[in-house]
Amino acid sequence: MPAPQLFQPLDVGGLPLSNRIVIAPMCQYSAVDGCMTDWHRVHLGQLALSGAALLTLEASAVVPEGRITHADVGLYDDATEAAMAATLAVVRQCSDMPISIQLAHAGRKASTRRPWEGGGQLPPGDPDGWQTEAPSAVPFQAGEQAPRALDRAGMVAIRDGFVDAARRAARLGIEAVQIHAAHGYLLHQFLSPLSNRRDDEWGGSLENRMRFPLEVFDAVRAAFPAERPVTVRLSGTDWVVGGWDLAQTLVFSRELEARGCAGIHVSSGGLHPGQAIPVGPGYQVPLARAVKAAVGVPVVAVGLITDYDHAEAIVATGDADLVALARGILYDPRWPWHAAAHLGAAVKAPPQYLRCQPRRHPDLFAV
Repeated sequence: MPAPQLFQPLDVGGLPLSNRIVIAPMCQYSAVDGCMTDWHRVHLGQLALSGAALLTLEASAVVPEGRITHADVGLYDDATEAAMAATLAVVRQCSDMPISIQLAHAGRKASTRRPWEGGGQLPPGDPDGWQTEAPSAVPFQAGEQAPRALDRAGMVAIRDGFVDAARRAARLGIEAVQIHAAHGYLLHQFLSPLSNRRDDEWGGSLENRMRFPLEVFDAVRAAFPAERPVTVRLSGTDWVVGGWDLAQTLVFSRELEARGCAGIHVSSGGLHPGQAIPVGPGYQVPLARAVKAAVGVPVVAVGLITDYDHAEAIVATGDADLVALARGILYDPRWPWHAAAHLGAAVKAPPQYLRCQPRRHPDLFAV
């Protein structure tokens, strides 16, 4: 049997990964004033023992107003940095898995209730709400408080927030940065003509709509250590006629690659409530395949990839270089172990767990 491609190593912008399974960023809505809590130590600690190659910290707001909810993690001041440092210190005592962080700003999708509280926007007068900002004064949902259209000073402040967060991430020893330009959040809002209705140099043409996201990327790339990778997560399509689509994604991806982007994580949707998503196993893989054909940097596929053979096929056929797990690895935090056992490969496990190795899989654990 040939060696499974899912468990072959890969270098991403100078960061060596032991296999092709990465843990996607997943918001926990469990922070206090932007600060990680004990929940994050438990949550991230178990994922760091999963056998995946990379752990990506959840979307971390670069300014307080960029949080999705009041309970989102941030990395925008000394207090949020200290809380993250304490969390990472615990995780790193138990695992040497490389850690990335997703830096984000929610734009018009900020100031909402936590999902288990029903979601939905909170108005500026609510104790847990605030005035949102976006490229244009167009709300996400009809009837919501319209965001304030950003002026140039506001855009510069947000760009500088990304830069400051990247420098804090570097001080924390985080090995990679992912810039969030997907799921309808601020940078995606600039990209899509459905949310960007500006008539200045930041709106209108594709070149103009890409201008601010590329400005943010350039600033983060310049601020983060050159030997550590900066990647981008994008939505390959809005799944809405007249919105952001795959053709525009390919142009944006090539621009990112030319500017030093080390990898592209391809998701989709999140920008418009009218999206019509053909949900099914691997439904976003065709988007990743198209991006991979257009660029030379590693590409990550994500979205309902739960079957071990399916994940192997995605990498083996060249549809993507890596697969990302999110909800699937919350449901099964040992998914990489089980995939390795199924495919005849090995994963790294802590010595405390070696005695659980099944007899029928004597070569499962690499130490």
